[in-house]
Amino acid sequence: MRNKPLFINILFIVILGFFGAILLLFIIAPLISIIFKTGIKDYTSIIYDKEVIASILLTFKTGIISTLIGTLLGVPLAYLIARKLIPFEKFISAIIDIPVLVPHSAAGIALLTIFSKESITSKILHINFIGTEAGIVIGMMYVSLSFLVNSVRLGFSSYDPAYEEIAATLGHSPLSIFFRISLPMATQSIKKGMIMMWARGISEFGAVIILTYNPQIAPVLIYTRYESFGLRYARPVAAILILISLSIFVILNGIKGKRNA
Repeated sequence: MRNKPLFINILFIVILGFFGAILLLFIIAPLISIIFKTGIKDYTSIIYDKEVIASILLTFKTGIISTLIGTLLGVPLAYLIARKLIPFEKFISAIIDIPVLVPHSAAGIALLTIFSKESITSKILHINFIGTEAGIVIGMMYVSLSFLVNSVRLGFSSYDPAYEEIAATLGHSPLSIFFRISLPMATQSIKKGMIMMWARGISEFGAVIILTYNPQIAPVLIYTRYESFGLRYARPVAAILILISLSIFVILNGIKGKRNA
């Protein structure tokens, strides 16, 4: 354990810790509240609610698909930015962050203009994005890609490019260097980025509901039940989704931690 700087004292730590504790309480208190205010009968009813189960499964399925596609497209771009192999890499990095800044309902409308049934994109790909799982996937991808690309970019930037240069002098091709050296060195950052992209994707509401109201992913189902029946019927769905999401997040981070040990 590193020694604390000399200017740090107990009172200073307590003061900073007080403000930090308020923030942590702000994050966790609503989650604890909804979990414990939901009764056992409510949880039991959710287990036998086919609509809820189908919605949760759809949410996780489309979240995984969007994350896999995002990883396939995002990792190469992150490498190009990290190694400055393309012009205007700072400008491109700024573009990557745009989905975080744009209101997600506005993002859904923007996506609708190029993925509507009559759009050139849909005609070229022969895919209907409106009211389908494909629409859910692109909605999730758009709002969550930034997390993956930024995480992977930092991973590629965190190690010395000299490893790649040495491999090049030994006769390895750029493709061989990328798969045998670059990707393994950035593996942990890629995994972290995938987890964050998946977590952000499955929680999306605004962009998805514009593109695909039905079939309903869990965040949309929670909203419709709240609008139609009130808090009593929406709360159990929200609670079970929070519990499942937190459990998966803890398991994935636990696996990642063991591999790092």
